[in-house]
Amino acid sequence: MTVAQEPVTFPIDLSAYKQIKLDPNSSTLTDAQKVDLKANIQLCRDAIVFFTATGAARGVGGHTGGPYDTVPEVVILDALFRGSPDQFVQTFFDEAGHRVATQYLMSVLKGHLNAEQLMHYREANSTLPGHPELGLTKGVQFSSGRLGHMWPYVNGVAFANPTKTVFCLGSDGSQQEGNDAEAARMAVAHGLNVKLLIDDNDVTIAGHPSGYLPGYDLKKTLGGHGLTVLEGDGEDLDDLYSRIIQAINTPGPVAVINKRKMCVGIEGLEGSTHGHDVISVKLALPYLESRGLTAAVDVLRSISTPKNNYTFMGSGDNWGSNRNVFGDAVVAILGRMSPEDRKKNVLVIDSDLEGSCGLNKIHAANPEIFVSGGIMERGNLSAAAGFGMEEGKQGIFATFSAFLEMCISEITMARLNFSNLLCHFSHAGIDDMADNTCHFGINNMFADNGLDDGYPTRLYFPADAAQMTAVVEAVFTNPGLRFIFSTRSKTPNILKEDGTPFYGEGYTFVPGKDEVIRKGSAGYIVSFGDSLYRSLDAVERLKQEGIDVGLINKPTLNMIDEETMAKIGKSPFVIVTEAFNRRTGLGSRMGSWLLERGYTPKYAYLGTHQEGCGGLWEQYPHQGIDPEGIMKKVKELMG
Repeated sequence: MTVAQEPVTFPIDLSAYKQIKLDPNSSTLTDAQKVDLKANIQLCRDAIVFFTATGAARGVGGHTGGPYDTVPEVVILDALFRGSPDQFVQTFFDEAGHRVATQYLMSVLKGHLNAEQLMHYREANSTLPGHPELGLTKGVQFSSGRLGHMWPYVNGVAFANPTKTVFCLGSDGSQQEGNDAEAARMAVAHGLNVKLLIDDNDVTIAGHPSGYLPGYDLKKTLGGHGLTVLEGDGEDLDDLYSRIIQAINTPGPVAVINKRKMCVGIEGLEGSTHGHDVISVKLALPYLESRGLTAAVDVLRSISTPKNNYTFMGSGDNWGSNRNVFGDAVVAILGRMSPEDRKKNVLVIDSDLEGSCGLNKIHAANPEIFVSGGIMERGNLSAAAGFGMEEGKQGIFATFSAFLEMCISEITMARLNFSNLLCHFSHAGIDDMADNTCHFGINNMFADNGLDDGYPTRLYFPADAAQMTAVVEAVFTNPGLRFIFSTRSKTPNILKEDGTPFYGEGYTFVPGKDEVIRKGSAGYIVSFGDSLYRSLDAVERLKQEGIDVGLINKPTLNMIDEETMAKIGKSPFVIVTEAFNRRTGLGSRMGSWLLERGYTPKYAYLGTHQEGCGGLWEQYPHQGIDPEGIMKKVKELMG
C-alpha cells in the first residue's frame, strides 16, 4: 500500500472562524455581523473543498457539493445557538447524510476533533466515514442513515423538547422520499416546532428534478401539507437570515426553501450534477489557487491513491464491473427484440442511481422504455412490479442493496400480485464502501420473505462479469421475482485449476445449481459474489500448505441444490463466508439446511458482524472475511 505523506498542520487556519452570537429576536443583520458571517462562510467553504478533495485524491470519494452549498445556513445556526443556547436543540440534524463534511467541520470548530484529522476524510480507520455515525466520531451528534430518513426522527426530537426549536437540514432530493410526506403530516397535525432548511439546487445524482419530475414543486408540496413555506435566495445573506428568523418566530413547522445553484462559485461544477459527489483534484486545485491557499494546494498534490497490492490466487487479471455489466447484458437482450415488443413488454424504472446500477446503459440504448423515477424507491419498485403484473410483461428496477430494506412491503405486494419483476441491487456487501455502515448492503436475504408455496422468488449473486452476463441471459424471461446482486467494486475473473476462465466459452448458468470451483477432501468453503475470489485465494493457499479444502460457488442464494448438499454434508467441515450480515445471510440458513438432511459436519459461518471502518477494500479484513480470516477459521475447525 502506498501511504500519503501529509504535513502536521491543517493548511487552512480554522482559528480564523469568528465565534459570533446572533439574537433570534432581531430580524436584520448589522454590517459588522454580515462581514463576520461572510468571512465564516468563505472559510468553511474553502475548508470543505480542500478536505473533501483529499478524499478524491485517495479514491474514496467525498460529496463536496451538499455541505459546500449549505454553509450559509449552518454558520447562521451556529451563531444563533451561541446567542440563545436554551432556545434550540443545538444539533445540525441533516437528512442528506452524505453532507457529512458539515458535521466533521463543525466538530473541529467546536473542539471535538483536531483539524488535522480532516485530512484523513473517509480513509479507512480514520473514524470519518461517508455518513455520520453517532458514537464513532467525536462531536457527531446523530447518525443520519440514508437520504430522507431524518425528518420523521427529528419530529420525535421535537416531541421530546416541546419548549425548544429543532432544525433539520433538507434538500430537494431528500424531500422526494415518501418518509418526508409522512413526517410533514405529523409535524403539521401536532404543531411541532420543527424548522426545515431545504437546499433546493435542482440537482440529484442522475439529473435535474425539474426535468425528470415535472410538476414536483417543494413550495406547493410542503404548503399543501400545511407547513408555512418561506422561499428565497440561499446566497442572499440578508434574505436567508430574515427568513430563518421568521421561521423561528412562527409557531409550528416551517420550511425555509433556499434556491441556489449546486456548487455556486466553483468553476466547472456550478449547476452541474457532478457537484453532488466529490470535487476532483483537477477542479479543486484551481479553486484553492484562486483563493491563495497554496499550502492546501501543496497537500493535495502530495497525496497518492492507496493501492491494494495483494495478489489473489485462482483469479485472473480481468477485473470487471458487474454492476455495469448488468446493463450491458440487458441491452443485448433488448436488442434482440423488435421495437414494438420492447416498447410493449418492458419498462425500466430508475431511482436516481442509473450510473451506479448499469441502468444508464439501457437509458442510452432504449430511452423509450426508460423512466427516471427520482428518489422514490418504494413507489418505483411497485410501479415496475405493476407493469409486470400481466403475463409477458417485464418490469425492471434497480437501486443500491442497502435500500432493499426500505422495500420489503413492496416486494411482498409484488409477490402477492404475481408480478414479473427483475431487480438489480448493486453495492451489495461491504467492499469499497467508504459511506460505511448505513450503506452496507448486507440484509439482501430479506427479499426472500415469501412462503414455501409462494410465487417464485429467486436471489442471484454472480461471482464475476462473465457470470453476470450468463445469469441475466438465463433468468431474464423467467416468471416471478428475480433479484440480481452486484458489488460497488470490480471483481476479477474466476479461473479453473488449469488457468482458463471458469465462466468462459460454453458456460451456461443454471438457476439453483451450485458450482464446484475446487474439489477438496478436508472440507468445503461455500461462498458467492465478491467473497468467492477471496475464498478461492484462501483455498489455493491452504492447498499449498497441504490442507485440501474445496470451494463451492452458490450463485443462487435461496435454492437448495441437493447434490451439493450431500457432497459438503458428508465432508469433515463446512464454512460459509460472505459479506452479508452474519445474522441474516446465507450462513444463518445453511446450517439448518444441513441438519434437516441429517448432515452434521463441523460448521461455521463468517460474515459482516460489526460496524464498518471506512475506506475501500479495508472493510473485508476489518470484518475478518478476507483470505487471512478465512484461512484462520479453517484451521480452527480442523483443530
